[in-house]
Order: sequence, then structure tokens, then C-alpha cells
Amino acid sequence: MSQAPPRPAASEQPQPPRLLDRVRSALRARHYSLRTEEAYIGWIRRFIQFNDRRDPRELGVGHINRFLTHLAVALRVAASTQNQALSAILFLYQAVLGQPLPRIEDLVRARRPRTLPTVLSQAEIQALLAAMDGPPQLVASLLYGAGMRLLEGLRLRVKDVDFGLDQIVVRDGKGFKDRVTMLPAAIKPALTLHLSQVQALHQADLAAGFGAALLPFALARKYPNAERTWAWQFVFPATRISHDPRSGKVARHHLHETVIQRAVRIAARAVGIIRPVSPHTLRHSFATHLLAAGYDIRTIQELLGHQNVQTTMIYTHVLNRAGGRGVFSPLDLNRPQPEISHTTQRPSPSIHPPSTPR
Repeated sequence: MSQAPPRPAASEQPQPPRLLDRVRSALRARHYSLRTEEAYIGWIRRFIQFNDRRDPRELGVGHINRFLTHLAVALRVAASTQNQALSAILFLYQAVLGQPLPRIEDLVRARRPRTLPTVLSQAEIQALLAAMDGPPQLVASLLYGAGMRLLEGLRLRVKDVDFGLDQIVVRDGKGFKDRVTMLPAAIKPALTLHLSQVQALHQADLAAGFGAALLPFALARKYPNAERTWAWQFVFPATRISHDPRSGKVARHHLHETVIQRAVRIAARAVGIIRPVSPHTLRHSFATHLLAAGYDIRTIQELLGHQNVQTTMIYTHVLNRAGGRGVFSPLDLNRPQPEISHTTQRPSPSIHPPSTPR
């Protein structure tokens, strides 16, 4: 009679995954971005520490509200930050613990203030771009010329830039949606030269045993050789090879967003723009300038990738504030006209409002 195999000691039994590891697995199973994963893990950890490291299953709506109130009152965080913390906590209870909160409507939700975006004039945009050079200038030109978000521009692949159709395909934008936007003609010569340099860098990486770009989702398993092809390389690669924090692969990622953010800030300071300027300001300026030129709001919505046209409508308020609707101040209308000099041929400026843009 055979004897049963000895049972493993308690120390040898596999330990159940820790809570934060379960949260991380749940986020990756739902294809949340790495940035969202890091933010949610951080908020859940702070929530547990705030409640003396108690098991979250023992906590309720009151504990969550006290944490959110602490963020708003003691730490004075922005409304968007407070709501992000709430979203992380709700994900913990609903997707990880399987414990929906009994009265979710009693949770503290911060009201986001309605603010108008910062928009630069076309002259300021040109001065800003002229004060930059290299890949940061190209990225900034795309953000303004095509209305892309910063990470959309940095994650751009070679295959998604179509010089023949003068268009760019934005993959996995906000809300995991693709869209098509224009490729500005003014940037094509510089972008062509840049891509030739990137291709030479890619060939050098291949010769050194690297050259594999990180592919989204399971494409690396479906197309094993695609990661080393030219089409899948990043248009704006990083200056050095690094380890992917999720897969551990050694590859050349795209430029880090802080490189562009720093370059835009330095350029804005150099040309004397005192308003706060970020890469996203270029996207705001893209939409506002198209609207001022008479383009349809629905067309601008599609180019920006907004799900709701109400989000795009914020730029009409920017135009109203900036006089873009062709409205003169009453103070300017009542200003006396300057006398016409007989020694010059310049006409006096008209005080009549220009025609409203189509």
C-alpha cells in the first residue's frame, strides 16, 4: 500500500497574493495604463495607511469620506485629484474585493471648477516653436499642428504617419479609441529628415542585438517578428535603452514626457510668455485657432477625439473672452478716430466690427 506524499510545511505553502498585487492584476486585466496603475496603487496605499492599516473590508462609507475630506481640507488638493482618489477606492471595492459599497451616493464628490484653458496667439506659437529645436520642436509642432495630446504624439509609430494621404492615425487615444488627424505640410520636410535619423538608430540597435519596440497587448505573441520591424518603431525614440517596468524587456522606449514639458517651459520663458504654458496649451491653441478660422465645431471635435461636443464647446468661450467673435469693446468703439495725415497713404483704422467667421 503506497503512502500518501507528505504535506508541505506551512512555510512552504503558496501565500495568497497581497492586496496591492491583486489590485495591480485587476488593473492590467482591464488594460489600464501604467500611469493609472501607479496612481491607483498609490491612492489605495494612502487610504489604508490613513485608516491605521485596517483591512479595507472592515471600512465603510464614513471612512472613505473622512479620507476624502482630509485630502480637501488638510492637504488642499485639487478637485480632480480628490476625484481620482475616489475612483481608485471604488475600483478597490468593486473590482478587487467584490464588495460594492452600500450607499455610494453618500460619498464625497468634489465639484470641478469650470476654468478656461490657456490659449496662445499664432504669433506666440510661432515664437515658441522657433525657440525650440530637435525632437522637442517636432513634437511641439505636431501637438499644435495636429491637435494631439502629449502622450499620443510620443507614442506615435512609424506606420501611423501617412505622408501620401497627409494624415496621422492616433492609436489607443483617450478612451482606447483610434482617430485620424492631419499631417501638417509645414512639418513634412523636418519629419522626413528626423525619420531617416531614427531609422539609422534602429539599424544600429539591431546590429547591437536590440531594436525591439514594445508592442501593445498580445501583438508580440501574435506577430513575433513585428517588434523588430521598422514600421512598429516609435517616431520619437528615447535617447537610451531601458527596461520595461511591466514585462522587464530591454528595449528603446519613446521619449519621456518630461523632456517635452521642460523644453516647452524653457522656450516660453525665453520668448517672454508669462502665462503658464504646457504642451497641452498647444492642443488648446490648435482647437481655438481652427474655430476662429471658421471650421465646424463637429469637425474640431473629431480631430480632438472628444466624446462629447460639450467638451469642445469650451473653446467657444475662449473666443468670446478673447474677442475672437469679432466683438469690439464699447470703450474702443467710442474712441475718437485719429486724424488722417496728408503725408501718408495709410487709411485710418475702421471702427466697424469685422464680419463674423463662418
